[in-house]
Amino acid sequence: MLSGKTYTIGCDVYINKGDTLVIQPGVTINVTNNSGICVRGVLASLGTKAQPVTLSVPGLLKDNTPGLAFKADSAHSSTRLWRGIACDTSCTMLVLKWTHIDFAGSAYGTTFSQAVGQKPTTSFNILFQNPNGYFIMEDCWMWGGTDDCIRVSQGKIHVYRNTFEKSGGSGGDIINVKGGTTGTMAYNFFIGTAYNGQKASNKGQPVGAPQTNIVMYNSTFVDCGLQVVPGQRGSTINFEEGARGAFYNNVAVNCRVGYRVVNNPAADTTNLSYGYNYQYADSLVIANNFFTSGTVCKKPQSTDLPNPATYLPANFDYTNPVYDGTPAVQKLAPMFVNFPLPCPSSPWAITSVGNYNFHIQPSSPLIGKGFTGVHPFVVVPLDPTFGASEVTPPGADLGCYQSNGTGNQH
Repeated sequence: MLSGKTYTIGCDVYINKGDTLVIQPGVTINVTNNSGICVRGVLASLGTKAQPVTLSVPGLLKDNTPGLAFKADSAHSSTRLWRGIACDTSCTMLVLKWTHIDFAGSAYGTTFSQAVGQKPTTSFNILFQNPNGYFIMEDCWMWGGTDDCIRVSQGKIHVYRNTFEKSGGSGGDIINVKGGTTGTMAYNFFIGTAYNGQKASNKGQPVGAPQTNIVMYNSTFVDCGLQVVPGQRGSTINFEEGARGAFYNNVAVNCRVGYRVVNNPAADTTNLSYGYNYQYADSLVIANNFFTSGTVCKKPQSTDLPNPATYLPANFDYTNPVYDGTPAVQKLAPMFVNFPLPCPSSPWAITSVGNYNFHIQPSSPLIGKGFTGVHPFVVVPLDPTFGASEVTPPGADLGCYQSNGTGNQH
């Protein structure tokens, strides 16, 4: 698809095994008739900062209204959503760079679902499922959805510097990886999610596939967990069911529950490390769920902000976390350039970036509090076209926006 051109997809498109579809910078793709893209070969969407690629539904408009009712929001409820990008097990590479993927989340339907081995009711914005294939997503934007925004059943991944708005629909995670998935997620920004922003599980590990091993660092989560019931699901980062890895330097602001390590079925806590993570709460109901009730086993870390020792009792039982989070309420506000804290209405009313600016001011308590000793888990090729453009190392500041201009570029 040639640079600067506009294309219309009016039916399902199949990229055959052995074939490659390249989308050049500045392409606009209008998707109609609830169509989708099935990838059996290779798809590379190669937008740039100056010339991003856009895949969307013509006529659907983004609505940034705070407190917008779920059924009134076209990001989830429109009957014109498209099926997104679904990769068969034969897809060797999916590369998305500087690409807008808007208004995906329509059900796959009978024919499309059979082509990718899913149920007709499946509605992921992106599906990847080859344990030996590469899923590379850099500097992209995703808007809306009705279930998991990204489902990686298995594969080698590199997910860096992306922005997710209004994703997850009425009950889905945003980047949800399953058994046989390895790689790194870093410098991503999430706002208004249904469930977790980043989730790792070893569930369904195929014979011969590696154990799920995901390193996560320097991501930011704002107003996440719209559909979460505390103690049952997470809203930011979640490790469970035999997954191993690490998570450091992350920022959670007014998210319904805190960072979550599930104990039933258990994450691989022997090979899971974490620390230097930040949480902010407008209200006590949020602060009291920094450590959630239920089947969790996340131990407090002295490197976290605010320091758990300032609000947890000396005899705190992390397997049954009951405490008074009052001292943590409105403690250490992140000092974003432009975002109202405390929130003037519900802390989950704002579900998109709109005109807000989530970069941090020079006096932010997030500056200089990061751990730079995290090691990215690089499992994809490095290449300006068919590979990762760069592996951004962990930052000295917490969150996805760094005071030196690195990190998330949106």
